[in-house]
Amino acid sequence: MSSPEQRPFAVTLQIVSIVSFTFLLFLCIGFLLPVLPGFVHHELGFGATTAGLVIGAQYLSTLASRPLAGRLTDTRGAKRAVLYGLLALGAGGLLVLLATSLQALVWVSLALLLLSRLLIGFAQGLLGIGTASWGIARVGAQNTAKVISWNGIVCYGGIALGAPLGVILSSRLGLWSLGSGILLLAGIGLLLARGKAPAPIVQGTRMAFVAVLGRVLPYGLCVALGSIGFGSLATFITLYYGSRGWADPAWCLSLFGISFVGARLLFSGCINRFGGFNVAVACLLLESVGLLLLWQAPSPAFALLGSALTGAGLSLVYPALGVEAVLRIPASSRSSALGAYALFFDLALGIAGPLMGAIAAQAGYAAIFLVAALLAIAGFAVCLWLSRHTRQRHEELHFD
Repeated sequence: MSSPEQRPFAVTLQIVSIVSFTFLLFLCIGFLLPVLPGFVHHELGFGATTAGLVIGAQYLSTLASRPLAGRLTDTRGAKRAVLYGLLALGAGGLLVLLATSLQALVWVSLALLLLSRLLIGFAQGLLGIGTASWGIARVGAQNTAKVISWNGIVCYGGIALGAPLGVILSSRLGLWSLGSGILLLAGIGLLLARGKAPAPIVQGTRMAFVAVLGRVLPYGLCVALGSIGFGSLATFITLYYGSRGWADPAWCLSLFGISFVGARLLFSGCINRFGGFNVAVACLLLESVGLLLLWQAPSPAFALLGSALTGAGLSLVYPALGVEAVLRIPASSRSSALGAYALFFDLALGIAGPLMGAIAAQAGYAAIFLVAALLAIAGFAVCLWLSRHTRQRHEELHFD
C-alpha cells in the first residue's frame, strides 16, 4: 500500500499495472461489439431483438456475478478473482471461435454465442471488482477515485481500440480470428497476473450484500439511468448506421471511447475540486445532449459528434458517484460495495439490448437514442435531488 508521500506518477504506474487486466478484457469486448450484431442479424438471420439479447446477455451475466465477485474478492483476495476472470474470458473466446465456425447450424451457433456472452460477462464481473480492489489495496483508499477513473479509462480505451481491430480482423482473416484473439489475450493476462504479488485481505466484519446494496442504491440509480445511453450505442450503432446507409460505424465506438478517456484524463480532478454530485449533474446533462444529437443526426459527422459528447458526458458519472458510495462502506466490505455499485451499470447495459431492440422494431433505430436521452435526463433530475438532499442532511447534522 502506498504512503501519503508517494509521488502521483508512481501511484498511477501501480494502478495501471493492475487495471491492465481490465484493458485486456475490454479489448476483447471491443472486438465483438461492431461485429456480433451484424453476424446475428445477417449471417444467422435473426431479428434486431435477438441481436440485442445476444449483446445484452453479457451485461446480465455480469450483473448476476457481482455479488459473488465482491464476496470472493473480500474473502479470498483480489488476485484470485482476477485469475478466475481471465480463465472465464478464455473460455468465452473458445465458444466464440466455435460459434463463428458453425454458422451453418444457426441455432447451435446462436446458443454458443449466448454461452460465450455469459462467460465473458462473468469474466467482466470478476475482473472489474478484482482489479479495482487490487488497485485500491496497492495505492490506498485515499486514491479510490483515481483507481475507479483509471479502470474506466482502460475499459473504454479497450473498446475504442478493439472495435476497429475487430472489424479489421474479421474482414481480413475471418470471424474465427475474433475467438482466437480473445484466447490469446486471456492467456497473456494469466501469465502476467500469476507473477504479481497478491493484495492483503482486509479483516473485519463483512456486511450483508443486501445491506451494502441499500446504501449504494441512490448513487447506482443515477448511474443506471445514464449508462443505458452507452448500452444503446454499443449494441445498435452498427444497425443504426446500416439503416441510414452510412459506412464505418465502428468509428462511433472509437470516438466514444476516445472522448470518454480524454475527459477522464483531463477532468478527473474536478471530482475532488467541485464534488461528486456537481460533476455528475453536469456530465449527465452533456450526455443527454449527445444522445439527442444522435437521434436527429442528419449525417455521419453529426453522429460522430453525438457519440463524442455522449462519451465525454458519461465519463465522470461513474467515478464521481462511486467515490460517494464506496466511502460509506467499511473497508472490510469494500469489494462488496464496488460490486453492488457496479450492479446498476450492468443492469442498465443488460436492459438496453432487449429493450432498445424492441423499440427499434416498432419505431426505428433512431428512436432508441431519444429514449436513452430521456432516461439520462431522468438521471440528471435524480442526481440533482440527491445532491440537494445530501447537502440538507449535512447542514442539519452540523446544526444539531
